Amino acid sequence: MPGRRRVTLSGRPSPPYDRRMDHLTLPPELEQFAAEAVAAGRYRDVSEVVQAGLCLLQRAEIEAAEFVASLERARAEGERDGFLTSKQVEQRVRAAIKDAMAQHG
Repeated sequence: MPGRRRVTLSGRPSPPYDRRMDHLTLPPELEQFAAEAVAAGRYRDVSEVVQAGLCLLQRAEIEAAEFVASLERARAEGERDGFLTSKQVEQRVRAAIKDAMAQHG
């Protein structure tokens, strides 16, 4: 689609279009689901159903990669700034609650 940015998670360039994808075979239960989605008018044809599914898969993989990246950033921050023990976290939470109650009560 024009204007749509192609994202690759592997960092490798995408392979060229492969015409073998034109004859994609679905398992019977997915073929039935796709046919029902088209019959219900939610999609123009099975190709559009497959495209929608692949878009969802792509989005899920991007979100998973972003989550892993956020975990890596958090780990690096913890190694740089130090980690808190559960006891320290509990003490900070209790102090924050006490301060909030004092300000509002």
